[in-house]
Amino acid sequence: MASIHNVTEFIFLGLSPNQKVQKVCFVIFLLLYIAIVLGNFLIVFIVMTSRSLGSPMYFFLSYLSFVEICYASTTTPKLILGLLAERKAISLWGCMSQVFFIHFFAGTEIFLLSVMAYDRYVAIFKPLSYTTIMNRQACAFLVGIAWVGAFVHSLSQILLIFRLPFCGPNVIDHYFCDVFPLLNLACSDTFLIGLLIIANGGTLSVISFIILLASYVAILLHVRTQTPEGRLKALSTCGSHITVVTLFFAPCIFIYLRPSTTLPVDKMVAVFYTVITPLLNPVIYSLRNAEVKKAMKMLWIRTIKVEER
Repeated sequence: MASIHNVTEFIFLGLSPNQKVQKVCFVIFLLLYIAIVLGNFLIVFIVMTSRSLGSPMYFFLSYLSFVEICYASTTTPKLILGLLAERKAISLWGCMSQVFFIHFFAGTEIFLLSVMAYDRYVAIFKPLSYTTIMNRQACAFLVGIAWVGAFVHSLSQILLIFRLPFCGPNVIDHYFCDVFPLLNLACSDTFLIGLLIIANGGTLSVISFIILLASYVAILLHVRTQTPEGRLKALSTCGSHITVVTLFFAPCIFIYLRPSTTLPVDKMVAVFYTVITPLLNPVIYSLRNAEVKKAMKMLWIRTIKVEER
């Protein structure tokens, strides 16, 4: 354990060494982060205050939006501040904390997306028993399982990394701490640990992605026999979910289901799943969902009436 503390901090190279590019990126990512927080918070607020959005699907959606805010907040603020700093440093403990929370909130999102797919499956295949199966206790239990599963996943990742000796270079060619960039800095053989990380992170992503796609394919095949109105509603809801699932899982699988190497494109891919996906989720769910748009409209009307008084 003493060898680990030979390195007390890590230095990020960031997105670009060009000062002008960094200033432009500062403005862009600051605006994106504000949009992430406001957009996802708006969904949480609307679901909590709107009576028309009391179904389990929107209950899970509000938790997903909350997780997106937390997920983006583990990396984006540090990225934004680093774009104006000459020396982009993070302490050893800060780095380990970042790794833990990145995988904790990413794991929570994976499990929540699986729960949302199960919710849609029950709603379409067992509509008469839906309210009985997906009652408040069941929904709370499923959300709890998502948090616990993510904690176990993240804890296993951090335990694998924290035991590594960091006694040499401390420069990370990235804008946040993650498992594979840290493996490259360890002064010991990391082959076995790299395989365990792939088994834990990459396999979880692939299996979850396959199960999610299979469930939505089954749903889409089933709704062919429904009325045009019911089929359209199911296609709209499932379409939103499939879009979110693909946007999140595709970059994760690219990063975590390969040998422990880093590529120049990794930083751009990481921007996609740490910034772009949390930004697009509220847009996708609000623009493709008539009930959410209606609730937003009602909130806007109530706000205007209050201001007029």
